[in-house]
Amino acid sequence: MHGQRRARLFGARYPGFLGEHDLYTTEELDRDPIYRDFLRSRGYGWSAATAIPIPTGDRIVLRLERDFVRGPVESAVLRRLDLLRPHLARSAMVSARMQMERARVASETLALIGLPALVLNNQGMVLAANQLIAALDGFIRWRTMDRVSLKDSSADTLFRQAVATLDLEGAATVRSFPVREADAGALMVAHVIPIRGAARDVFARCAAVLVMTPVTIPRTPPVELVQSLFDLSPAEARVARGLAVGETVETLASAGDVSRNTVRSQLRAVLEKTGCGRQAEVVSLLSGIAFPLG
Repeated sequence: MHGQRRARLFGARYPGFLGEHDLYTTEELDRDPIYRDFLRSRGYGWSAATAIPIPTGDRIVLRLERDFVRGPVESAVLRRLDLLRPHLARSAMVSARMQMERARVASETLALIGLPALVLNNQGMVLAANQLIAALDGFIRWRTMDRVSLKDSSADTLFRQAVATLDLEGAATVRSFPVREADAGALMVAHVIPIRGAARDVFARCAAVLVMTPVTIPRTPPVELVQSLFDLSPAEARVARGLAVGETVETLASAGDVSRNTVRSQLRAVLEKTGCGRQAEVVSLLSGIAFPLG
């Protein structure tokens, strides 16, 4: 559904199904290139549609097409579809609530391993945030409409650029960068980690995780944790952890009995999956992961 129709559909704020003539005049339909050149040439052009807002801030559009030769969808058909709409809306609501709960559980799981984190959708809206990141009021500004910004203006610019390019897998946007506290000048590293691959099984319908790690004495997590956090293969996880403890490409190749080119290929995959641009950023990312005592 093209943007103008979607805007009119939501602008109508009608809790039911609407047909073309509820949104357009005949003249507008005849001039619209989507209807005139695309839909009608394929035998379509009449439909019933409804808009359903859900708690995540997303908006669902359901559109049912019919053959053009049958003419506009009749009022009686729209009324019958309206009887189904409450059930469809409830299903959408339950699905959204389940998504938000899974995002909350994911953020709290990261808190258990000492990671202040929040989960974002692809519009940059916060779906869930754990208590550790909620306490970072010197670094993070909480805004309306479930948005956040970083109080460090330079870091916030990089953060917004990273969020804007979440869907671009080849984007060269910096996704790990330093963040200074507004008053005290303390330093943390922010990591905007795109959620892709098998990680989607845990972070359902989420686009990224923002993780804040303090600049502290380096401590490196085990290979298994590195692998699960960033959806790395076992070999990629070993390379990532090896870099964090000061190993070189040559020593990693020798220890793994593989070529240096193989290690470099694995390193490129680590950089891509962690959202880092350089080896130093991988070291900073892994060294900043703290563990709860006990």
